[in-house]
Amino acid sequence: MEYITAKQAGEKWGISERRVQLLCEQGRINGVQRLGKAWAIPQNAAKPHDKRRSLRTNEEDKSDV
Repeated sequence: MEYITAKQAGEKWGISERRVQLLCEQGRINGVQRLGKAWAIPQNAAKPHDKRRSLRTNEEDKSDV
C-alpha cells in the first residue's frame, strides 16, 4: 500500500495540512498510521465528510420552515 503525507492529502482534498492532521488525530481517516511526528495516509483514502458543513446546512434548513 502506498502512503501520502498530510500536506499531500491537503493539496489533494483542497484543505489545509493542519486540518488533515486534526482529522488523523480524530481517527476520521481510515487506514492512517502515525510515523513519529508524521502521518502516513493511504493514497486511496477518501476525504472524510465535513461535519461542520452539514451542521450549518441543517440549521439553515430548519430556519426556513
